[in-house]
Amino acid sequence: MKTINAAVNGGADMVILCDTNGGILPHEVQNIMMEVMPSISLPVGIHVHNDGGLALANSLVAVRNGATIVQGTINGYGERCGNVDLISVIGNLQLKMGYQCLPEENLRHLTELSRFVSDVANVPPHNQRPFTGESAFAHKAGVHVSAIQKNPSAYEHMDPERVGNRRRVLVSDLSGKSNIEFKTREMDIRLGGNGYDSKRIVNEIKLLEDKGYQFEAAEGSLELLIKKVTGQFKEPFFLESFRVTTEKDQTGPSSSQATIKISVGDEEEITAAEGDGPVNALDNALRKALNSFFPQISEMKLVDFKVRVIEGTDGTGAKVRVNIESMDAQEVWSTVGVSENIIEAS
Repeated sequence: MKTINAAVNGGADMVILCDTNGGILPHEVQNIMMEVMPSISLPVGIHVHNDGGLALANSLVAVRNGATIVQGTINGYGERCGNVDLISVIGNLQLKMGYQCLPEENLRHLTELSRFVSDVANVPPHNQRPFTGESAFAHKAGVHVSAIQKNPSAYEHMDPERVGNRRRVLVSDLSGKSNIEFKTREMDIRLGGNGYDSKRIVNEIKLLEDKGYQFEAAEGSLELLIKKVTGQFKEPFFLESFRVTTEKDQTGPSSSQATIKISVGDEEEITAAEGDGPVNALDNALRKALNSFFPQISEMKLVDFKVRVIEGTDGTGAKVRVNIESMDAQEVWSTVGVSENIIEAS
């Protein structure tokens, strides 16, 4: 209290209580607030770190006991384990506790804001981030999907659209009929008219997942799979063959070249290209081959590229899973490939 009184007597405009090492507990915050609030008339705020995983809880307790300022960061970025995530603070204070933090229409920009800050900070978005993460309102088990279609509050604590997020239904080996029907409606794909049903699609997904595929984070591949199983997909082009070489001498950097042959209808195209590595060379050659047929491909950009060994007992000969996230001016989509050859999987 001596430090606080000195600040007040020195003309401070506000008092911010700081837990800079991140170790305080919620009941301790409450005791401190009960001691400080009756003693001063200035606005009081809270500044906490998340070293104990309690930054959000501590901030909410402080507000309940009179704090009117919460210092933090978007997505909780900060020293060590981070600061309190202001998006979670706003979400809980306004949507759960009745405090006015933002105009209601501005709440719908929270998900966009979270992802923008992730992009600027060059930190991949955390899918499990409360309120704004890709998985915050995601459902996989068939019984869950069936339930949310009848009563969303059974497995969703709020309407995701209030913070600009959306409900996602995932498809995996845990999926049931409800998952497939939900996804096909979302993708505007017809079911039932061609002899295939949801069970057939689920069985095909389970078969591929046994081979290492995962469709939870590859909705682009999932849409293609469903269309192929139901006979609603028309191949835009066919890959006839490709060849990739990489060279390295003692002095210079490595270089990669790729040649590729495709067919579009009755036309064939053979192209070659160089790149910064074999995947980039093949990508450049494919784009070059397709550009005259599909000029919109020039708008496609790579967002993320991930490689994971599925099972490592075969060493460098092990099967790998490649997840690719791409985007154009309108949307972002993800695809997956599996092979013992990383180039083929890509």
